[in-house]
Amino acid sequence: MIKAALFDLDGVVLDTETQYTKFWGKQFRRYYPDSPGLEHKIKGMTLTQILDAHYAGKKDIQEVIIHELNEYEQQMSYEYIPGFEAFVKQLRQHHIKTAVVTSSNLAKMEKVYRRQSGMKLYFDRILTSEDFSKSKPHPDSYLKGAAALGVRPEECLGFEDSINGLKAARAAGLFSVGLTTTNSREVVAELCDMVIDDFTQISPADLLV
Repeated sequence: MIKAALFDLDGVVLDTETQYTKFWGKQFRRYYPDSPGLEHKIKGMTLTQILDAHYAGKKDIQEVIIHELNEYEQQMSYEYIPGFEAFVKQLRQHHIKTAVVTSSNLAKMEKVYRRQSGMKLYFDRILTSEDFSKSKPHPDSYLKGAAALGVRPEECLGFEDSINGLKAARAAGLFSVGLTTTNSREVVAELCDMVIDDFTQISPADLLV
């Protein structure tokens, strides 16, 4: 029986994933011009993990990237994915617990709250990168998300868009719903139990059986 729903943030709750792809694409083209596509491989990683993986020992470059990312996030749009608000309200009317499980840090979330002041009302818990020791595709974040809501992983729905995120949700034992906001339907379908383009294509009745 489904008792909870766990949501990734960027590309699932908020229509921000393409904006981050542009930002990281610019950074990698600057510092790794001979390694195209790195911006797609980092999906699901925390900022600290991205910097450690690709800019280890390069403190000056890390500081530049952090500064530019902070400025970029100040100007970003934080609109909801179509249908999300209606869908999450319906879930809560069915007494389904809800949580965000994101690789974003608290500093980024403060920017989100300034633009979407009511977002916290949609969730019982919001877990950020500070809450996990391992990033997606490791299931740690989703296992901790389920534990935070007091439910078992198999009692959870997991909503994801990235390859690493979908792998994490599946590894954790969630019923996974993949959104095509970041990857093609063909890619997403291989990694989840159900595929949707956005939340206008689904209702709680489709899942709470």
